[in-house]
Amino acid sequence: MNRQFFFGQYERIGSFFEGTELAATDLPQGLELQILDGLRDQVPAEAFNMPFKNSVGGNPEAVRANLREATRLLREAGYQVRNQVLVNSKTGEPLTVEFLVEAPQYERIALFYMASLNRLGIDATVRTVDQAQYENRVRRFDFDVIISAWPQSLSPSNEQRGYWGSQAADQPGSRNVAGIKNPAVDALIDRVTFAKTRQELVAATRALDRVLLWNHYVVPQWTYTKERTLRWNRFGKPNNMPEFGAADFPAIWWWDADKAAGRQD
Repeated sequence: MNRQFFFGQYERIGSFFEGTELAATDLPQGLELQILDGLRDQVPAEAFNMPFKNSVGGNPEAVRANLREATRLLREAGYQVRNQVLVNSKTGEPLTVEFLVEAPQYERIALFYMASLNRLGIDATVRTVDQAQYENRVRRFDFDVIISAWPQSLSPSNEQRGYWGSQAADQPGSRNVAGIKNPAVDALIDRVTFAKTRQELVAATRALDRVLLWNHYVVPQWTYTKERTLRWNRFGKPNNMPEFGAADFPAIWWWDADKAAGRQD
């Protein structure tokens, strides 16, 4: 998609806190490892011995390898291909998936997955609905797959319960659209929410990030490290801009009379 749709501008996301000190990287250590150790029997083993990395496509060999791995996982889950259709081995019911999107520009993102899903024998479709119907269906969790985002701050807190907490999973309209009910995730949300120091907050958030990633609740998509703005050259701004706030226009910008008069570049 990056090559064919986006002119190579984007990078693959590898964290729910991408680009910040809160992102889980490498292997857990120090306080993060201590936090995860207390949940070792509830956390995927890979979280302790493998840095998280997305499956990489981009060439035919990698695509075939990913399809073989998908076939193996589906077989383990009780599915097999019959007459080129992937079905439940016991019931014979075909495996289907619908991508629900709210605007035509998202169709191409969902359609990009369809060729691979069809090769696996999965009946994949894309349904575009108007915004009102989309919101109502998402609020009722009436979908198979959607494209979504979870905005984060540098000081995560109670909003994580709405994103990933077990209680929110059954609350219509919550942001826990993945339906996550995981005691380890709940415990880590508590550690994030009640952290007493910045060090503890960072460690707990990295642990939460790592556990969410290794449970594969989402397919991480992309990020862009710059902010696009279009403006007249008539404004001044601080020399030291906020690290993640360059687009806070006009909150921290001001009218510059010299620039407006063409006396400065």
